Amino acid sequence: MKKMISLLAAALALAACATSSAPQSGGEGALQVEPLQYTTRTLDNGLRVYSMPDANAANVSVQVWYDVGSVDDPIGRSGFAHLFEHIMFKSTRNMAAEQFDRLTEDVGGFNNASTYDDFTNYYEAVPANHLERILWAEADRMSSLVVNEATFDSERDVVKEELRQRILASPYGRLFGLYMSQANFTVHPYGRPGIGSIEDLDAATVDDVRAFHEQYYRPDNAILVVSGNFNQAQLDAWVNQYFGDIERPSRAIPRDYPTEPVRTQPREYTVYAPNVPLPAVMISYPQPASTSSDLPALFVLDAIMSNGESSRLYQSLVYDQQVAAEVFTNLEATQDPGAYSLFAILSGDQTAEAGVAALSAQIARMRDEPVSQAELDEAKNEIVTATIQGRETAYGRAEELADSVIRYGDAAYADRLLAAIQNTTAADVQRVARSILNDGRRVVVRYLPEQEGVTGDAIATSSTIQARALNIPASEITVFELAPEAQREAPPTPGAPVDARIPQTAERTLANGLRVIVAPNRALPLVSADLRVGYGGSADPRGRAGLAGMTADLLTRGTTTRSATQIASQIESLGATIGSGAGADSSAVSLQTRSDRVNDAFTVFADVARNPAFAQEELERARQEALDGLQVALSEPGSIAGFAMTRALYGDAPYGAIASQSTISAITRDDMGGYHRTYWRPDAAVLVITGDVSADQGFALAERYFGDWARTTGARPAQPDASAWAQPVRAIVVDLPDTGQAAVSMGLRGVARTDADYFPLLVANNVLGGGYSARLNLEIRIRRGLSYGAGSSLAARVAAGPIIASAQTRNDAAVQVYQLMTGEIDRIGDELVPANELTARKAVLIGNFGRAVETTAGLAGQISTLALYGLPPERLSTYVSDVSSVTPEQAQAAAARYFDPARADVVIVGDADLFYDAFRRVRREVERIPASDLNLDSETLR
Repeated sequence: MKKMISLLAAALALAACATSSAPQSGGEGALQVEPLQYTTRTLDNGLRVYSMPDANAANVSVQVWYDVGSVDDPIGRSGFAHLFEHIMFKSTRNMAAEQFDRLTEDVGGFNNASTYDDFTNYYEAVPANHLERILWAEADRMSSLVVNEATFDSERDVVKEELRQRILASPYGRLFGLYMSQANFTVHPYGRPGIGSIEDLDAATVDDVRAFHEQYYRPDNAILVVSGNFNQAQLDAWVNQYFGDIERPSRAIPRDYPTEPVRTQPREYTVYAPNVPLPAVMISYPQPASTSSDLPALFVLDAIMSNGESSRLYQSLVYDQQVAAEVFTNLEATQDPGAYSLFAILSGDQTAEAGVAALSAQIARMRDEPVSQAELDEAKNEIVTATIQGRETAYGRAEELADSVIRYGDAAYADRLLAAIQNTTAADVQRVARSILNDGRRVVVRYLPEQEGVTGDAIATSSTIQARALNIPASEITVFELAPEAQREAPPTPGAPVDARIPQTAERTLANGLRVIVAPNRALPLVSADLRVGYGGSADPRGRAGLAGMTADLLTRGTTTRSATQIASQIESLGATIGSGAGADSSAVSLQTRSDRVNDAFTVFADVARNPAFAQEELERARQEALDGLQVALSEPGSIAGFAMTRALYGDAPYGAIASQSTISAITRDDMGGYHRTYWRPDAAVLVITGDVSADQGFALAERYFGDWARTTGARPAQPDASAWAQPVRAIVVDLPDTGQAAVSMGLRGVARTDADYFPLLVANNVLGGGYSARLNLEIRIRRGLSYGAGSSLAARVAAGPIIASAQTRNDAAVQVYQLMTGEIDRIGDELVPANELTARKAVLIGNFGRAVETTAGLAGQISTLALYGLPPERLSTYVSDVSSVTPEQAQAAAARYFDPARADVVIVGDADLFYDAFRRVRREVERIPASDLNLDSETLR
């Protein structure tokens, strides 16, 4: 699926450079960031290979990016490049369908792909000893992809469900997924939505797919990037062995895209869509191509406009005027001139006109007045920090390098981006603003609820969009079939395992009772901190659901010495980020910063945790934002299903409370002050510091900034009893008319994180629904094409958390999906899981864990979460053995105790006219509740 790209992913094009490591990023006073260390070569068939070895990693990332995207969709086949992306994960001459997932997910890695306007990227991260197998598999699908009717039909159905889920069922899906591109282009194929349409998907044929592969999926139209733990000489030999003999076609690759005419006057559209809770507006402008020298300043301009809570759009539209509930931009560097777009989702009863006026005022300010030095410095610091964070993993380094090569044709752009950004001046920003933000060329889209306008009014793809036809004679296309099993080439065997490196921890308790854990990792100049207290939403008083979350939210919205604006400005000017929130069992505030700014960042970090002001005006802002967010959530079938399932499982018990319009409206600043005094105390907290600090430096930071945090008198409050459970079992249909999909979920009671059954149940749940290759997704998506994705989750909590299976599907298939879920839940407890399947699902858990502790922020979060459950940080080192030691018998026994469909609550949210009668035939006791009548304050939901 084509997705919005971040500022950093759009690397900067400046000038030609040799294909070797670039110099360090510079600028006076700039942090010196080590450049990406890579080598490159080109095979005789045109495949460009980039490699970045790292002996300290436990993983490798393999990425193959093809220079073909939705811009290359054939005539009458919008969405075709994206559909083809799905088919690439099916069978080849030597790999059966889904075998690619066996080689990645089932060994503890992951794979995925994305289709953009200009390119399609395929990427994997696996344990380092599986590198050869992935190279073999990528070469096999490049050279011998099998395309047949069964595969084609199945994946086309999946893509249709993706379209329904992301575009038709999402309140703003049409705006972002359809209208943004359609409104901006009249001739260039950028104007066709990358997701396509149901009609164009239905029109595609197997012959089209084969011709597309023949035309674009070839070695001279691709790059291979490998990053992680490997031997360079061995990699070179494997690449030669598996990719070297893939034929390079003599046929030219078409690159003749039409030129979008210069827009000579503004355009305005007003469109209407169902289930739109709040109006939205978009203003966009023609944007130069990726090779333009204006791109550096546009990146800085965009950061000033939209990065963080100190950005101009947030401060003006969300914070000061309270016109918008959310503001954001879309800046993607494209090979041909594209579009820079700014969005606002309006707040409360604000109108689209108010949104257009507010956005326009900030655009004019950017165009007409120079930005301040402080704004310029903040944007640069944010970019530097985010770049370093992206380079923490082998996957992130490979992605950054590949993006530079494909967008701009030069891997060195990935490093020159930092120097170019830091050399951008205020005058550069204003010059580019005046050039690009020209209101005579802008497009305005007002996106309104259907009931307020003419039903069905929409923006259509221009009839003058130009696209090419695929005219490759069938005689020139090789048709591959899956070889008989005895004739298939087997994948290489794995190498010797490479263990993940978990940093050693050191621990102290300060005099005030604060537990401090430090985990040094000096690889990159980053420091993360996580301060967690052992009380969350389950401690909310009756009638004040959401209090823990609102209290945590307001920590960063003002202290006794800093305003909300000052906090945002000070933190973001350092290139740091700070966040706070609350879950069912805990509340936390977290910090990520560069190590050269750690003292300044900790000054603010400690202040927000210890000295919140809970100012009335900040409470009112936060309240309105929460109410706006709730209004949006109550237009999405998946979100509504989550609310209803929470009540069905837990009723009025502590885990059953839902922040509703009435409880959010009832919260006072005294409530928040009381919650903070009661629960935010040092002897109920753990502070975890990870990254570029020694143990002694970490303890010194803790003592300096938290050592004088006074302990509240009296014993710490008891944990709320969250063990209560709702009875009896319920089947609920929430009727959301005209929504594009139905959300189907089944919920069961699980176990506490410290329960002896936790790891056996965790493994059993992973067999059921813990990934792409798990049983629910295999049955619902892969075999039947009924959903874009199906899975199940097991929540780790202090008391018994929920197990929830879920999927979204077309409305008329909701009952079928429910029945498939029921069958799989029943089966998991009735029979032993085959040893090979159990081993694969354990590998998924172990691989996910390894990646979670690969970054400083992830490691800090993992350690503080263990502390919440009273577990020592040393348990990180036993996680692999805890999972690996689960036997098939233990997994089945745990599943038999907890996975019983007869005890499962069921919630289906969608257009009930299309499935209610059929569901009532299988669940006679079903309750039907109109979405407009849903009462989140009541255990009955009425």
